[in-house]
Amino acid sequence: MAPKVLISDKLSPAAVQIFKDRGIDVDFQPDLGKDKDKLLEVIGQYDGLAIRSATKATEKIIAAADNLKVIGRAGIGVDNVDIPAASKKGIIVMNTPFGNSITTAEHAISMMMAVARQIPEANASTHAGKWEKSRFMGVELTNKTLGVIGAGNIGSIVIDRAHGLRMKVVAYDPFLSEDRAVDIGVEKVELDELLTRADFITMHVPLTDQTKNILSRENIAKLKKGVRIVNCARGGLVDEAALAEALKSGHVAGAAFDVFAVEPATESPLFNLPNVVVTPHLGAATTEAQENVALQVAEQMSDYLLTGAVQNALNMPSVTAEEAKVMGPWIKLSGHLGNFIGQMTDEPIKAINILFDGEASEMNLKALTAATVAGIMKCGNPDVNMVSAPVIAKERGIKISTTKQDQSGAFEGYIKVTVVTEKRERSIAGTVFSDGKPRFIQIKGINIDAEIGAHMLYTTNEDVPGIIGALGTTMGSHDVNIANFTLGRSTAKGEAIALLYVDEPVPSAAIKALEDTGLFKQVKPLTFAV
Repeated sequence: MAPKVLISDKLSPAAVQIFKDRGIDVDFQPDLGKDKDKLLEVIGQYDGLAIRSATKATEKIIAAADNLKVIGRAGIGVDNVDIPAASKKGIIVMNTPFGNSITTAEHAISMMMAVARQIPEANASTHAGKWEKSRFMGVELTNKTLGVIGAGNIGSIVIDRAHGLRMKVVAYDPFLSEDRAVDIGVEKVELDELLTRADFITMHVPLTDQTKNILSRENIAKLKKGVRIVNCARGGLVDEAALAEALKSGHVAGAAFDVFAVEPATESPLFNLPNVVVTPHLGAATTEAQENVALQVAEQMSDYLLTGAVQNALNMPSVTAEEAKVMGPWIKLSGHLGNFIGQMTDEPIKAINILFDGEASEMNLKALTAATVAGIMKCGNPDVNMVSAPVIAKERGIKISTTKQDQSGAFEGYIKVTVVTEKRERSIAGTVFSDGKPRFIQIKGINIDAEIGAHMLYTTNEDVPGIIGALGTTMGSHDVNIANFTLGRSTAKGEAIALLYVDEPVPSAAIKALEDTGLFKQVKPLTFAV
């Protein structure tokens, strides 16, 4: 059956066509997102939900979305999606961070020019039949210092455009490396230095606990006198009341805001102040941007639902379509390794340590790690997936660590998973052969070569004669056919293990019969989603 996607906001008809062309059943109801009750009623029917800003994917909506696998936001802001609730439910949340980058950057530059030359006020005055040429004295941008708070995708475009205007640019961004600063031609500074040096300030950061009120009353007091402030990023980055006071006092010469702490903004301390330019959140409002984000979200959601490729996800590592093809067997192996240990462990887990060797170490480790953790957590909660597993593990206080190393053995690459509990450590390793099939290659430090089947039986024993016979005879007497039989031992007469791949689940009577022989320390039936 084809995946089914609901578009509950106004998206380009071209996006609808992309879903159809990819073989996805799409339900285009552009006004449904405004009706919370109706959305709650129908959301359980869909595998995907494509939205803009009108639809609110609340915890209540997500709880009712029993089949939902992905929420796609056409645009960068996901304030209207309860991401923690989606993550716990195993729903991927993706946005389109690059579709409107140029548009938003251009709007910031336009707002900066508008406030520098008082264009809106001059326009209104001239339309009113006045000719107040001497009233509107502006300032040039050339040779002025622009302070950019946030030098990510949009910020870096603004920096590039500012260089074209012959501005000097300084940037504050804790995540901006020195090498990247050199590449984009910006001087990296601390926030306090930016506040005291900048003639213009523009912000390009998301609203987080760290960035909320980054231009607080205290920081506004530090600003260079005569500064002009532009905010086309997110409302809440600036204390609007404190800024209004600074504008009235003349400490701040002008401001240009496209976003506000409360939206829709029908009132604000910044409204009706001289030399304050305001627009109704138009940063992404161009024909090109709206088309771009709509097409992008349709392609991303289609790729995920049809191929497993993950792009621009906010709660899961991204996996490109190319990576999905190459990594598919390795992701499956990671899940099997986690699932093996999860089925073998009945004590609270303290830590999960994952070693990536050789070829495996060069892949998308975040995705492989998520698959491993999901495999472990599924044993206690079958609904867990790669999205929700890391969240649940963190909630339980499980420490997850990863290590990668160059090829160190006979295999081109392998993954080794070790789980730590209060009582013991348990480990297993596996690789992917050239035929694309995952294999277990080591359990408890004992080398093996085991094909993975849906139904398996794991045993441990002392290395003594009679084990093979006991296993074969017991399985045969209970009508269980053995498809593959793997043995391994630490040393002669030491600890030994057996891993049987069987055609059907091993009945409890067969398990008891093996235990009654007294030959086995442990007898454990296992199942895998192959």
